[in-house]
Amino acid sequence: MKKQFVVIGMGRFGTSVAKTLSNLGFEVLAIDSDEIRTQEISNIVTHVVQADSTDEEALRALGLRNFDVVVVAIGEDIQASILTTIILKEMGVPKVIVKAQTELHGKVLRKVGADKVVFPERDMGQRVAHHLISSNIIDYIELSEDYSIVEILATGQLVGKTLRQLDIRAKYGCNVMGIKTGDRMNIAPYADDIIKQNDILVVVGKNTDLQHFEMTFGE
Repeated sequence: MKKQFVVIGMGRFGTSVAKTLSNLGFEVLAIDSDEIRTQEISNIVTHVVQADSTDEEALRALGLRNFDVVVVAIGEDIQASILTTIILKEMGVPKVIVKAQTELHGKVLRKVGADKVVFPERDMGQRVAHHLISSNIIDYIELSEDYSIVEILATGQLVGKTLRQLDIRAKYGCNVMGIKTGDRMNIAPYADDIIKQNDILVVVGKNTDLQHFEMTFGE
């Protein structure tokens, strides 16, 4: 059985999540209190309901505890976001993922039982900043406050050398998790694997070490 998802809040983030899950073939129930927003998403997702997510009776009537994951993507209304999270966890929803506006909002969400807190605006800002630092940075994903993963396009000093020659772990404190060559991903590459032009290196490490690595090999 495929997982079933609920997305509450059809703003830009919620709509993007709902559309993506639906396009991937999953069953998605979209919920929003605004009639226009529910109409706009109705032809894309499996089911749409206009409801107030802070109304406990309304949520219970929808049987949300039977869904695998509920994404709370409520925008500016922090109080509604927190109250909705509390209601969902008290109902027994197995996994609740919630969008947070600020670090303080995120801390409160974790306290009231959110299984995962995401910061889409902050994370996108970080990605844009890393793209600005270097045009070679393909993607940047924060794993925790101290560790991240970066994808960097291999050009210049990286090309034609083996991982052993570059000695990235010793010099920069980072680990190369994989090398993408076209559509092929080489997981856990060997020390003698040669890096080719336009390969993509998937590198994990402390943020400070990754910054040093980016500044050295980014162009």
